[in-house]
Amino acid sequence: MSHVVEAPTLEATQAFGSRLARLLRAGDLVLLTGPLGAGKTALVQGIGAGLGVQGSVTSPTFVIARVHRPDPARGGRLTLVHADAYRLGDATDPRAEIDDLDLDASMEESVTVVEWGAGMVEQLGEGHLQVRIDRRDDDTRVLRLSGVGGDWEARLTALG
Repeated sequence: MSHVVEAPTLEATQAFGSRLARLLRAGDLVLLTGPLGAGKTALVQGIGAGLGVQGSVTSPTFVIARVHRPDPARGGRLTLVHADAYRLGDATDPRAEIDDLDLDASMEESVTVVEWGAGMVEQLGEGHLQVRIDRRDDDTRVLRLSGVGGDWEARLTALG
């Protein structure tokens, strides 16, 4: 079963990310897919806002991964690890490069969101949330959320 959300603006995509953050807990793995410019980082910005993390959430394309600690002043409750595997797709063994990032070292106490990670990071958790984002010609983003394993389906139902 998948949950489909339409976000007519970039701000609506961020707002949905903030709503989604309420469902997230330590140990969660979220995989984002979609074409360039679809709104993956905008969704993560909303997740970061919803989790109350420190600083600005920006694309980790060139640094591969960023860690955003919770900000108690913003009601922060979890660390957000935001990774982007886009540049790893050309590697001879992208899974080895993912292993080098040690994402599993912080999985237990953080929410880990990986852009372009399909086929490379699923083994990091017992289950994960897949989010496919597509952008229509009118800039509306269509987000398709599918839970794999764990209690994702029940949590997505609670999302409404």
